[in-house]
Amino acid sequence: MSVAQDLETPENVIFPPGDLYSDEPPLESDLHRLQMTLLIQCLEWLWQNRNDFYASGNITIYYSPRQRKSEYFRGPDFFVVLGTEHQPRKSWVVWEEYGKYPNVIIELLSDSTAATDKGLKKQIYQDTFRTPEYFWFDPNNLEFAGFVLLAGKYQPLEPNPQGWLWSQQLELYLGVYQQNLRFFTPEAELVPTPEEVAQQETQRAEQEKQRAEQEKQRSDRLAAKLRELSIDPDTV
Repeated sequence: MSVAQDLETPENVIFPPGDLYSDEPPLESDLHRLQMTLLIQCLEWLWQNRNDFYASGNITIYYSPRQRKSEYFRGPDFFVVLGTEHQPRKSWVVWEEYGKYPNVIIELLSDSTAATDKGLKKQIYQDTFRTPEYFWFDPNNLEFAGFVLLAGKYQPLEPNPQGWLWSQQLELYLGVYQQNLRFFTPEAELVPTPEEVAQQETQRAEQEKQRAEQEKQRSDRLAAKLRELSIDPDTV
């Protein structure tokens, strides 16, 4: 969310070591942090059998044409790169990743960053990154918008009747659900978090247990009734 440096910096400036996890400051609030984590967790769960993507957030993307980490860097709140190795990284260094930029970027708006996210960053993602799809979402007021790169310019995406936006890159919908930005499948099913999957499995197991108990109670009542009629239920 921060405004990272895009202009050339004097050569005598001393920068922190390049092995830091990110040059980005912390996310603005718990809402922003939880939203970023939610997006990453859901996509990682959905694509758990895929090894051809990288999804992360609030880490630095270095894109200097002179291959210098001291200039030209940004830190999107959430981004996805397709067609790459699925492995942990400390940062995304474009010249070390075969020139790949994100396929999808989502910025989480705040009062202090909204103008930059809608202006300068959008311009950089359009003109330099050439990122095919760019979205922004405000966790506080739920403002949500998306853009697709057409003929080199971002054009607004049109929402479906539910207010969701289609991501052709991810082949998923993005939409607001219970105050959060979530992924939905083409069949309009919510992409769950691992915790939600565990809860669903627990609920199913409990329902199965209840059905089994109800069936046993019915069977016991029937057996008791047969015995009242002097009929051995084991012979029926």
